[in-house]
Amino acid sequence: MHYKRRATYEARSEIFGKVCVRLGLTPNVLTALSFGFSVLAGVLFWKQEFLLGTAALLLNALTDMLDGATARAGKMGTVFGGVLDHVSDRYAEFFVLMGILLSGAVHPGWVLFAQFGIIIASYTRAAAESIGKMQTCAVGIAGRLEKFIFLVAGAILQEFIPQYQPLMYALILMGAVSYITSIQRLTFAKKHLGDRREE
Repeated sequence: MHYKRRATYEARSEIFGKVCVRLGLTPNVLTALSFGFSVLAGVLFWKQEFLLGTAALLLNALTDMLDGATARAGKMGTVFGGVLDHVSDRYAEFFVLMGILLSGAVHPGWVLFAQFGIIIASYTRAAAESIGKMQTCAVGIAGRLEKFIFLVAGAILQEFIPQYQPLMYALILMGAVSYITSIQRLTFAKKHLGDRREE
């Protein structure tokens, strides 16, 4: 998600976070739930239950959205919580894509293509922000939300028209936009960091 749209997203999602605070839910509990739903989605995809897997994936996304919203609404955000959320997200992506790989619905090469693309896009941003000490490098044509939409659409269509391999094309699209996003983030970092020397 582009950083300019992210501010709007965070402001609008905070109302849901307030509901979670009233229910006594903490950000880390929601992160754990999100992780569990990703494992469930992976297992269901492995069993070629694409609609049920998509439902688990939607619950994963919902709880992932709520953990950040709850942290902001309840002023419960911690540095470690942020690290835990990011690491959990990477594991979640791994379990979902591993389930798809094991389902046999998509050639393993395209699963690896998408998996590495997702990782390198995230890594490029993390490197720019940690090594370059940039406030944010969340730019590019596709963030997690856009790739999530591709995956959900591909999984639903796979249930009804598997002969056209929609899930394979969804993963190819996810991988392609991820590599483009990585290049855009490198270009953005170069523009802002220039030839700054390491300290």
